[in-house]
Amino acid sequence: MTFEDQPIHRQLFASQVLAKAGVKGDGPLLSAFAKVERERFFGPPPWFYSDFSNYRELASGDPVVLYQDMLVALDRNRHVNNGVPSLHASALSQIGVGAGEHVAHIGAGTGYFTAILAELVGPTGRVTAVEYDPSLAQQARQNLSGYPQVEVIEGDGTQFPRMEVDVVYVNFALDHPASAWVANLAPRGRLLFPLGIPAIDGQGKQLPFTRMGGFLLIVREETGFSARFLQPVSFVWAEGQEPPPTGRHECLEAAFRSRTASEVKQLRWHQPPEPGEWYSEEEWGLLKRAL
Repeated sequence: MTFEDQPIHRQLFASQVLAKAGVKGDGPLLSAFAKVERERFFGPPPWFYSDFSNYRELASGDPVVLYQDMLVALDRNRHVNNGVPSLHASALSQIGVGAGEHVAHIGAGTGYFTAILAELVGPTGRVTAVEYDPSLAQQARQNLSGYPQVEVIEGDGTQFPRMEVDVVYVNFALDHPASAWVANLAPRGRLLFPLGIPAIDGQGKQLPFTRMGGFLLIVREETGFSARFLQPVSFVWAEGQEPPPTGRHECLEAAFRSRTASEVKQLRWHQPPEPGEWYSEEEWGLLKRAL
């Protein structure tokens, strides 16, 4: 079915989301947002959306109300949400997911953006969707059963993919690029993930979302890895991870507060550190010089 064959409310939704994201001339992405039925991924009403301070109940059980550019709750107690559509539209447009590609969707939730990815890669492509939470993974399997090109795996997203892929699209925040994400990028493969640090409450307890972070795009080039931040973002924090090395979060916070993230041009990976890096650890760093 073409874009024009979709219900008018889904056509309007897709058009508004891409317009807000500043995306022009991307027919496949427009069609994907119009085709995927958003209500299938949220369960029955009542539905709750986030105003970025509190969750508010949508005062309607009509699925049409879900076709707005808003953050819809999947699990309010854990601050797990389905992301803002325009943010993902912008990100997916900049990654440039194409027909026939293999995408690893890490942190798939109930599968809404996995379905968008499945539409983009088409029947000749593949999407490997990984979700840590067993309940969400089971819901994703059910929701995505109509897409034979999608495989849903319950597991630790930092351990996947386990084969070469064209795109790694990560939908939770982490304070470092996981080895599996970088090592399994195909030539010209793209990795996009939220790099940041977790929020902390007044008692020093880590909260399940970021305090600061940015969407970091890494591309495997012939001579290394180019890197750039697309925009600041706030995401749910990764679950099930070991405590970070001493000083990592403090140094990342200092790097973000330097307001020079726009100068990042390269990921140093398993090479010796260089002077003047935007952020630096022994095994990896972010450089301000181009490849």
